[in-house]
Amino acid sequence: MERAVFGTRTGEVLVGHGPFKALAEPPAGGVTFYKNDFSLSVEKPWLVPNRIEVLEKPPARGECRIQWEEPDPGEFAEVFREISAAIGHGLIEKSVPVVTERGKGTCSSETLLASLLQLPKTLRPYGWIGENGGFLGATPEVLFRYFDGRIYTMALAGTARRDEQRLFAVDDKEIREHEFVAQTLIAKLSDLGMVIRRERDILDLGRLIHFQTLIKVELYQYQETKTLIERLHPTPALGPLPRTLETMAQITDWRERLGCPVEFGAPFGLLRDGDFEALVAIRMVAWNGEDFLLPSGCGVIQESRLVSEWRELALKRNAVRGLFFPLK
Repeated sequence: MERAVFGTRTGEVLVGHGPFKALAEPPAGGVTFYKNDFSLSVEKPWLVPNRIEVLEKPPARGECRIQWEEPDPGEFAEVFREISAAIGHGLIEKSVPVVTERGKGTCSSETLLASLLQLPKTLRPYGWIGENGGFLGATPEVLFRYFDGRIYTMALAGTARRDEQRLFAVDDKEIREHEFVAQTLIAKLSDLGMVIRRERDILDLGRLIHFQTLIKVELYQYQETKTLIERLHPTPALGPLPRTLETMAQITDWRERLGCPVEFGAPFGLLRDGDFEALVAIRMVAWNGEDFLLPSGCGVIQESRLVSEWRELALKRNAVRGLFFPLK
């Protein structure tokens, strides 16, 4: 039976059990999950579960046996060169390629789910478990929360290892990449209400650190949730800058060429009695039968260098692998 998983701000892990009723618009009340792909092409993304469970005890962990295959650096290098050329010609300022590591083996959805119930508070569990496939993740990034006439969102961009924090804090390239995201978010929201930006700080995720800027908007008037999703997704942390039909088509092509799962970077949300929150579906593992996918993305700007970005991609995948497939 299909299941949807969502970790709330208060630390609850909600599981919606199917069969689900799929809707094109959100219902007026109750609990509803929001599941879409990166291109927002799903016609009925609102999923009303048959029943809701609050997970309090982790499922029993089994053993995962997966043989991973290193992704091809040549394929990434080709996409990286195309992005760099587009930046050099002034067509874009930034884009986000996604490299996917592939594996084959066995690991039950219950074992993967058990990993999500032992996360630090800085990571939010989410995902979808189908009959023979699905995806589960632990994301530090919230696309936005919409409640009581206010929007709460964040810019999360710039990545380093925890032991590099002092250097990371003054790294011009990482700061510029982060400010791309923060300033674009503010520009997208400034006509909707009064924007309040907090100071940039560092979010510590254990193995990794990121720059983070929290943003709140006091709305001038009511906005439909669908409109806000379309306006804010994808942020430049996961999408192109500028975001146009042409640049979105191009990033979709790059993602497909590198084998990226369609759910990676997409919004995954929960609506509960008028309170809506959408997470950004990163730090995930996806599977279909015995085939497993481990994607990671990096922001490419003018200052980016191929070797550094390749290392960052591996750093992110290794952090996810440590969550789901810890060494014995």
